[in-house]
Amino acid sequence: MEHIIEHGDYMPHGMCLLWEPWLLILWAGSDALIFLAYTAIPFALFTVLSKREDIPHAGLVALFGSFIMLCGLTHLFGIVTLWYPIYPIVGWLKLATGLVSVATALVLLKLAPALIKFPSPASMEKVNSRLRDEIAAHEETLASLERQIEERTAELKAANTTLAIQTREAVHRSGNLLSVVTSLATQTARGMDSLGDFMQIFLGRVRALANATKSIERENESSIDLGRVIDAGLKPLEEIYGDRFSYAGPELTVNPEAAQQISLALHELATNAQKYSLSASDQTFVEVNWTTSEDQFELVWREYGDDRVFPESEPPSEGFGTKLLTRVIPTMLRGQAVREFTERNMTYRLHAPLEAIVAGEQGGDSDRMAARILDQSFGLNPD
Repeated sequence: MEHIIEHGDYMPHGMCLLWEPWLLILWAGSDALIFLAYTAIPFALFTVLSKREDIPHAGLVALFGSFIMLCGLTHLFGIVTLWYPIYPIVGWLKLATGLVSVATALVLLKLAPALIKFPSPASMEKVNSRLRDEIAAHEETLASLERQIEERTAELKAANTTLAIQTREAVHRSGNLLSVVTSLATQTARGMDSLGDFMQIFLGRVRALANATKSIERENESSIDLGRVIDAGLKPLEEIYGDRFSYAGPELTVNPEAAQQISLALHELATNAQKYSLSASDQTFVEVNWTTSEDQFELVWREYGDDRVFPESEPPSEGFGTKLLTRVIPTMLRGQAVREFTERNMTYRLHAPLEAIVAGEQGGDSDRMAARILDQSFGLNPD
């Protein structure tokens, strides 16, 4: 083994360079720079391997680092051989470098197909860009779904609120109607001599209220066109008397309370007309008109024709029907009413604030319907 590592009989490499200073510096300086670079590269590779555990094919990287480090050592020992002929040691070092380099080459050839499949930076950027677009699309879809959920939730809340309001309104109206019917029954019964007369008048008034209520229910709304209310109440009169009966007015959407009160008033007027004027003379006619101004509503019922039918003044006796027309109904609508008798005609005028008639009035004014129609509220005394 001594002759393998013995180097005393060899010449230093500097002799081949004739010990030219500039050539020695060039040779040694170049090897020194190569050694430093070859030392820094594996140091960087081994540092990366120690910090990252997810690097694919880490063994190949370690082989590359070892190969480059050994190459750097051969250059370092090349500097030494300029002055000290340790060629056997340099030979063994080169053998080690060769073996590591061959192993690296074999591993690299084996892994070449897998390395070829590695995506390029451009393809990775393309994939990342597509993924970003998909993420943005999903985020937009999620935001849209959230907006839809918020809208549906708001719609559901609004629907529940509307349902609760309509339920309370239905209960409230039912109570009002029961109070109205109770008061009508009580007042109609006063002064009646027979059950038959009471039932005929009372049921007629109840039907007038029912017709107005049914008209609103058919519309599935909390309001109705006044023309429909009047048509429902006066259609039988028109069919019986034909051209002797007419009614007209502008389109007007009214609230349920106004529809009930106006229907009740028309029923009373129609009943009296059939009983006293239309059936008494073929020359008697009835006209019904309603108008609106900026803030007022007016309903006019006019009977005219044969002067033998109408008295010159209003009859002195005041039954519940008269009180209903001139006191109860106008009070319910926050207005006034007057019935005038002149030669050859009778005119009934109902005035009320437009806000008490039209649909959409809010507040607690409807609460007074049942209370005010009670006997005590109007001071109605038995006849």
